[in-house]
Amino acid sequence: MATVTPMMQQYLDIKEQYKDCILFFRLGDFYEMFFSDAEIASRELEITLTGKDCGLDERAPMCGVPFHSADGYVARLISKGFKVAICEQVEDASVAKGLVKRDVIKVVTPGTVTDIAMLDDRKNNYLMSICKNGNFYGIAAVDITTGEFNATRITWGNTKGKLLDEIAKYLPSELVVNSEFNKDTEFLAQINVRFNIYITELEDSLFEYGSSNEILKSHFTDFKVNLTEYDISVNASGALLRYLVTTQKVSLSHIQNFNSYNIEEYMVLDAATRRNLELTETMREKSKKGSLLWVLDKTMTSMGGRLIRKWIEQPLVNLEDIKLRLNAVDEFKNKFMARVETRELLKRVYDIERLMGKVVLGSVNCRDLIALKNSINQIPYIKDILKDFEAPYNKYCFEQLDSLDDVRNLIEASIIDEPPITIKEGGIIKAGYNDEVDKLRTASTQGKDWIAAIEAAEREKTGIKNLKVGFNKVFGYFIEVTKSYFSLVPAEYIRKQTLANCERYITPELKEIEETILGAEEKIVQLEYNLFVEIKEAIAAQITRIKLTAKALAELDALASLAEVADRENYCMPEVTDGDEIQIVDGRHPVVEKMVDKSSFVPNDTVLDKEDDRLAIITGPNMAGKSTYMRQTALIVLMAQIGSFVPATTAKIGLVDRIFTRVGASDDLASGQSTFMVEMSEVANILKNATKNSLLILDEIGRGTSTFDGLSIAWAVIEYIVNKEKLGCRTLFATHYHELTELEGKLSGIKNYCITVKEKGEDVIFLRKIIRGGADGSYGIQVARLAGVPLEVIDRAKEILIELDAADVNKNGRHHKTKKQFEGQMDLFAAAAKASQNNEVLEEIKKIDLSRLTPIDAMNILYDLQRKMNA
Repeated sequence: MATVTPMMQQYLDIKEQYKDCILFFRLGDFYEMFFSDAEIASRELEITLTGKDCGLDERAPMCGVPFHSADGYVARLISKGFKVAICEQVEDASVAKGLVKRDVIKVVTPGTVTDIAMLDDRKNNYLMSICKNGNFYGIAAVDITTGEFNATRITWGNTKGKLLDEIAKYLPSELVVNSEFNKDTEFLAQINVRFNIYITELEDSLFEYGSSNEILKSHFTDFKVNLTEYDISVNASGALLRYLVTTQKVSLSHIQNFNSYNIEEYMVLDAATRRNLELTETMREKSKKGSLLWVLDKTMTSMGGRLIRKWIEQPLVNLEDIKLRLNAVDEFKNKFMARVETRELLKRVYDIERLMGKVVLGSVNCRDLIALKNSINQIPYIKDILKDFEAPYNKYCFEQLDSLDDVRNLIEASIIDEPPITIKEGGIIKAGYNDEVDKLRTASTQGKDWIAAIEAAEREKTGIKNLKVGFNKVFGYFIEVTKSYFSLVPAEYIRKQTLANCERYITPELKEIEETILGAEEKIVQLEYNLFVEIKEAIAAQITRIKLTAKALAELDALASLAEVADRENYCMPEVTDGDEIQIVDGRHPVVEKMVDKSSFVPNDTVLDKEDDRLAIITGPNMAGKSTYMRQTALIVLMAQIGSFVPATTAKIGLVDRIFTRVGASDDLASGQSTFMVEMSEVANILKNATKNSLLILDEIGRGTSTFDGLSIAWAVIEYIVNKEKLGCRTLFATHYHELTELEGKLSGIKNYCITVKEKGEDVIFLRKIIRGGADGSYGIQVARLAGVPLEVIDRAKEILIELDAADVNKNGRHHKTKKQFEGQMDLFAAAAKASQNNEVLEEIKKIDLSRLTPIDAMNILYDLQRKMNA
């Protein structure tokens, strides 16, 4: 029976432990892959598939990549949804007995990528853990590159909907879940369709509460949990931490703070609202340009960029916290030169958070340390600018800034200014930092000079004119003296080798130099690496101070960015209150006004509260600006609650606990949902989860079904929302159902508004101004004409509209269609027949020869035509 070779057996034993990974097995200068891993990797990486004799009857499929360029190949596999286990030699091949020992040193997954080149530097890369127990969910999320660790739980209400909202907030690259969660295949499919996330099921033992609680207490100094109350977020957090330990196999000391939060601590934004408001990316292109983040992110550092994204995704609901940010932004806005100078200094600050992640995870190099030093160099200048700032948040950031002189001085003294990228080939330690390095370096570069100097000195001391210092691989360095000068050899010379015509000697001095020179290169490389490790560990020991400073720099960067935008774009400082009024004067859409000529953007006012102005019904034609107006109101409220100035002349914002939007038509065919089903599902989610303090943005409710069904649904939704005992929250409701405008005066709290238009011949001009009252019409045919619909179709539409209008019942000066007229197609067919009959009459009129027509003939023809017209 064939048996595999020892090397292949080693591979198979390690592969058995990492069945769900592609194993990068280190052999010399390559990472090799075998069997099915090789077949997958060769296909996905487009590299040659070969074979290797392994003791079996057939050669094992094999492919490989150079170890020095492996990161790029790993990145490609991760982007395609694979895990990669990196297997290295873990003992020195020169001292190994038999097969060199190998083991996996790290597992790379979508959520545990640490190579900065593989990540968006302005976006967190989250790994999320979910533990399901009945209808309860525990959630934990970590960014291993920055050390951020968050945990929460969902235990009431629409828990699946809230879980989807949390996933939408973090947009993790990977989910690790327990078996109970993984059995909910329908919900998993919903998550896959919406987010396309890599999902791994972990053993349930990793989610056990007791052991999770213990590992969290041992890791986090600030970990606190009420032991008398079961908290399912502990299960998720413990499993997440153990997963990191298993995959990274290094210290995780940079993950220091356990941030346990309640989801109600921030404004609730469901996935549809994030999408509709285009907070961080556009709906169509999925690009940053055109989003709110694109407008507000003028940060100078990657850390600040990630933080301002987080602020946008998590608006505040605590009034004091909002005011702290607003006052800090206001001070930066008013101190122009201080802001400019601070931002210029921040431009020179590298990503300290991720640099420290690399320090702890062991992937840092000397260039990273130089980047850290250069970043620290900016801190004293930033502190000098901020010393006179008075806003409490700015003063807090100033106090959190540590000059880190010891860290800076250590790097300055030890690492050369322009080091190589590798850390195991020497040439990284500065002269004067370590005496042994200096001595070895001198030995490696000046060894020949030393030997020549010894040779000259010994000739002069002994008088032996032909004395020479030589070297061979067997005996090393020696002093050679011919027979004729034996009598002059000093007593301290030690005989080393006797030859036919000469003797070879060694002296203590020459022996010392020999030991210094021989192997100096190898020794210096190892010593420099050891010193680098010591320096890295010394820096890692200061991680708490460094991370606090990095956090303060990120906060200052985000605050200064909001101030810069406010100054450039002429934003006002909103007055945020705990009341219910939303009063915006000359509000503008922050994104749209930057995408068009700003002078052409028409600002509009908004008035909402929980009393007389609870719900605004907005009518007007398509393309007139209803959706833009409603979205800008939502964005202004959201901006105010992240602590940003807002695009308006003045703005008074009563706190909003959540924003819900139902805008536009879309379907979800992958999960079998039509456009109307998606619409109704979103409406249901809103009505179930909105509170009296919410802001609703509803556009064209009921348009996805038949007219009377849709009108009935829209009518009922308005009645439910405006009812104080049911909901009674602030709402903007756009519609083409002009019948709904009759609700003003019938239901308290409803006001009608419309978008003004100006008719010019057959065209309409959109004035984009919101005024009180209902719209005169929808101008659908005019809009179709502007959109370029063929004139033949436009003309036919006008004919049909005339006939339909003629069949309407006019009541109180408004048109109302009876249910019978809407239910069938008879009216449309009748209109078509009538149009055809009219055309026949016209043809007859064209054929009449008026020059031969007598008065009585004219009367008879006119009578006949009239009869045909009325038939």
